[in-house]
This record gives sequence, structure tokens and C-alpha cells, in this order.
Amino acid sequence: MFAISVGLAAWVGQDSVEFAGLPGLVVCALVAIGINWLGFIPASMKQTESFYDLVGSMTYLTVVALALVIATQSAELTLQGIITATMVAVWALRLGSFLYKRIHKAGRDPRFDDIKRSRSKFFFAWTAQGMWVFMTLFAVLISLTGSQPIDSSIDPVTLLGWVIWAAGFAIEVIADRQKSAFNADPNNKGRWIDTGLWKTSQHPNYFGETLLWTGLFIAGIPSYTGLEWLACISPIFVCLLLTRGSGIPLLDERAMAKWGDDPEYLAYRERTSKFICLPSKG
Repeated sequence: MFAISVGLAAWVGQDSVEFAGLPGLVVCALVAIGINWLGFIPASMKQTESFYDLVGSMTYLTVVALALVIATQSAELTLQGIITATMVAVWALRLGSFLYKRIHKAGRDPRFDDIKRSRSKFFFAWTAQGMWVFMTLFAVLISLTGSQPIDSSIDPVTLLGWVIWAAGFAIEVIADRQKSAFNADPNNKGRWIDTGLWKTSQHPNYFGETLLWTGLFIAGIPSYTGLEWLACISPIFVCLLLTRGSGIPLLDERAMAKWGDDPEYLAYRERTSKFICLPSKG
């Protein structure tokens, strides 16, 4: 996983702005994974996942800030780059604080019940988070450190990307708040949420996250050239991981174990879109 991230960064970033004698993308990949390796040390010693998501958010903030610094090495930093980086920072701060509060309220993260008992599996989880950060940021990092300077003017395609990011961010925030409010109501104990955005999608927060990263990829289109078009890996990676990897499949498995015998829940699944926010079928 470490080799994949660094290898991809070296291949795509061979003509990118250099920092400390290395392609900027490579430096960003090394820092993203390095921060999580450092986080693994106290987490492993205490056998805790309590600050896993917090370190993830810090990694996003650190890496995007580093990319801004790298961009200044060749006077390529523009208002467009600053705005895009700020969008990442806003998202990371919001989601990081939300997840941190949630895990401290719950006392644990069920994903780690078995993983943290194995040092090798726990180390893999921390390494995977470093790769997750780098891969999701891939398009943003390319636009900031790539070989083609971002034009000082704001391109209409970039504006479109920012609008899509805003829509995705709004969907994710609203969905998270609706679910938190739903779960806080004692009358809803033991039930699934099927109101608000959750009436249009079984996983609207994941749809919002995929949408916002797609928006950031689109925002960088005016700056991509050659291999840098592999920036499209970013939204594809997010979408596949959430819909086919550790996101929806894991949550669906838990939901079916909990409510799989309830006809009302099965009816909700039947009439509600799995991922994209769409009108309910009934």
C-alpha cells in the first residue's frame, strides 16, 4: 500500500514542482502515510482507536497545507488554488470534529473491535488511512503541484467544480445532522432513519462525499496535462471504496443483521435508492 501510493505519486508527478529534491506528489504521499505511522505508535500502545479519525483529519490539513507551500516554490500559487485548498480544510475540520465527537460519545468504533487486537492488522488500518488521504486528495494535489501552472483567472469549469463540491458538502452535512438528531430522540431507539435525505438514499452522506470529491476533480481540469489526467482516480477511488469496499457493504451487513427480519425495514430498502439521492419509489 505504501509502495502503491508513492509509486503512483512518482509516476504522475515526475514533472511536478519539486520539494526537498523530490517530486511534490511524492513528498505529499510520504507525509500522508508518515503521519499515520506516527499515530499508530500511541494507538497501538494504548489499544485505542479513539483518535484515528482525528489523525485522519489532521493528515488532510497537513498535506494540503504542504501542497500550498510546494506550489509557492515556483510561484504557482493562485487564488484558485487557495480556494480549493480551503474547501478541503473546511471539509476535513467539519468531518473530523463530527467523527471525533461521535466516537467519544459511543466509547468505541465497532470497525476496530477485532482489528486492534492484532498489531499487524491495526498497523495496516493506519497505513490504509494514509493512503486514503493521499488518494482522495490526489486531484487537488496534482492541480496544486502539477507541471502546468493554474491560471490566475477563475475558469468556468473550475466554478462548476466548486458548485458540485458545495452541493456534495451540503448533502453530507445535512445527512449527518439529520441522523444525529434522529438517534438522539429516545423514541427512535432501535430504529433506522428513513426521513429527510435518508428518505431519498440509504447512504446520503456517502453520496455527498463522493460528489464533493468529484467536484474538486472537476475544479482542477484546467490544470491537468498528460499523466495528470489520472487525477480522475480520486473520485473513482472514493466512490468504489464507499460503495464496494469498507463503506456501504459493511453498514448493510450490520443493518441486515439488526433489522433483516423486519418487513418495514425491507420495504424501506426496496423503495429507497442505495446510494444516489433519488425520489422514493413509494
